[in-house]
Parts: sequence; C-alpha cells; structure tokens
Amino acid sequence: MTIVALAQDAGVPRNALTQRHTDLKTEFYTRVRERGTSEVEDQLRNTITRLKNTIANKNTELEQLRADVPAVVRTINVLTLENQQLREAHKQNLPTVVPLRPRYLTHDR
Repeated sequence: MTIVALAQDAGVPRNALTQRHTDLKTEFYTRVRERGTSEVEDQLRNTITRLKNTIANKNTELEQLRADVPAVVRTINVLTLENQQLREAHKQNLPTVVPLRPRYLTHDR
C-alpha cells in the first residue's frame, strides 16, 4: 500500500492527507516500517536502481559521443582534402606508358 492508495481509500486528495492529516500520514508510515518490504518490492527497487545506473551510464556515453562528433567531422574533412590532393598529384605524375612489343617478335627462333 502506498500513501496514494491510502488517500484514495479515505476519499481525500493525497496532498490533503499529507498536509492536513499529518497524524494519519505518520501512522501510515509507521505501519509501513513495521510491516517491512516484500520480496517483490525489493526486486523492483533493485531493478529501478540498476536501470537508473544504466541510464546514467548511457547519458555519460552519449555526452562523450556528442563531444567527439566535431573532432570526427574535422578529421573526415582533412582526410577528404588530402585524398583529393593525392589524386590530383597522382594524375599529374602518371608515368608514360610504353607499349610492349608482342612477345613473338622479341625472341629469335
């Protein structure tokens, strides 16, 4: 049972229960502490904790990836420019192709 469920059972808004009827709120939380938590509740709390850690790790990773994007873009631009320059230099320095004579003419038989 939660404080929301208690307020619904009592037919009062939750904030009215927690602000105007502090004696009921105190009694409710005292009973909850006495009762302890169930195995399902413990599992859910552990799952919530694990998922919050996962989200925090993913957010950190996402921030790092976003920070890396400008450097990757600059590197791609530099490599594209270098590739273009190498292609142009290669076109200008192409060796002259000398056709080979047919093989049957070069051997004396």
